[in-house]
Amino acid sequence: MSEHKTPEHTSLIKTPQQLIIVVLLSFIVPVLVIVMLAQLAVDGHKNKPADTAAAEEAIAKRIKPAGEVVVAAAGASQEVRNGKAVYESVCAACHATGVLNAPKLGDKAVWSKLIAEGQAKITADGMKGVRQMPPRGGSPDLSDVEFARAVAYMANQAGANWKEPEARSPAKSEMTGGKIVEIQCSKCHATGVGGAPKIGDRAAWLSRGKQGIDALTLAAIRGHDNMPARGGMAQLTDAEFRSAVLFLFNQVEPAAEGATKATMPAAPLAATSGDAAKGKSVYDASCAACHAAGVAGAPKTGDKTAWASRLKTGKDAMYASAIKGKGAMPPKGGNAGLSDADVKAAVDYLTGLVK
Repeated sequence: MSEHKTPEHTSLIKTPQQLIIVVLLSFIVPVLVIVMLAQLAVDGHKNKPADTAAAEEAIAKRIKPAGEVVVAAAGASQEVRNGKAVYESVCAACHATGVLNAPKLGDKAVWSKLIAEGQAKITADGMKGVRQMPPRGGSPDLSDVEFARAVAYMANQAGANWKEPEARSPAKSEMTGGKIVEIQCSKCHATGVGGAPKIGDRAAWLSRGKQGIDALTLAAIRGHDNMPARGGMAQLTDAEFRSAVLFLFNQVEPAAEGATKATMPAAPLAATSGDAAKGKSVYDASCAACHAAGVAGAPKTGDKTAWASRLKTGKDAMYASAIKGKGAMPPKGGNAGLSDADVKAAVDYLTGLVK
C-alpha cells in the first residue's frame, strides 16, 4: 500500500526583516486610508457652500424683477446725465421691452398719445409715479433735470422733437423771480391765456392769495388746471419758483389812493425813524400785495390791533423778522434784491401808520 505525503505549507516571511516590513505596513496602510477618507470628506464640505452660493445667485438672477426701487443716500452728488444715459441705466429695464405695460421705446402708436399730452404733463406724471411705474422710475436719486431729459429722449425716439432741459452749473446763482416771469411765466400771465391770472389783476391774485403763499406755490409746482408743473420749466428749484410766484403777486396794484386813506389812519412822516419816502416806495412795490389786504395772515396796513403785538417786540426784532422771513412771509418779502436798509425803511413806514 503506497503512502501519501501531505505537502508542507511554507510561510512567505522567511526572514526577520520581512516580518518587520509586514508589521509596519499593517499600521501604515490603514492610517493612510483613514487620512485620505477624512480629506475627501473635508474637501466635499468646503465645496458645498460655494456650490450652494452659486446656485442661489443663479436663482436670484432668474427671479430678479424688471425694475427696482433704489434707496439712494441723501445729498449724493453726481454729474447731470443726458437723457440717453438715464434711459440706459434706469428706464430701459421696463421701456426696452414694454414690461408691466410700460410704453416701449420707439413704439409710435403708444407714444403718440403721450406726446399729445405735452412734455410738461407726462414729465410731471412720471415724477409722481403713474400706473405701475414708481416715482422717477424707482430711482429717487434722479434730479428733475435728469428725469425730464430721459422723458424727452424716449419721446423723441417715437417722433417727438422735444428739447432736453439744460442744467445750470452749481456755481451759477439762482434766477430771480422777475427773470423767470420775463422768460416763461409772462407767456400766459401777461394776457391771461388759458385762465391764468393776469399780471396786475388785483381781484384774481388776491382770491388766490387767501390760501397762503406756500399753498399757492406748492400747487403751481405740481401743476394745476391748464398750467403744467413748474410752469413748464422742470429745471427750476423750489426756491426759484417761489420767487417767481411772489414776484407775480407783488405786481398787484394796491387799492386806490382814496380808499387807502379812508381805511388807514394818517401818521406824520416824522414819526418814522427811516427814510419815509423810500419806505413807501418799497412798500408799494413789494409789501402792498399782502399787507394792503391782510393776505396769508399778514398784518393789514393801518390795523392797529394787528400791529400792536408786533410793536411790543421792538423795532430790532421786527427788522430781523422782515429780513429773515417769518410765518408765510419769505425773507425780505420775497424780493431778494432789496437791501437791509430798504426793508427797514418799509418796516418804519408800516409801523409809522399805526402809531
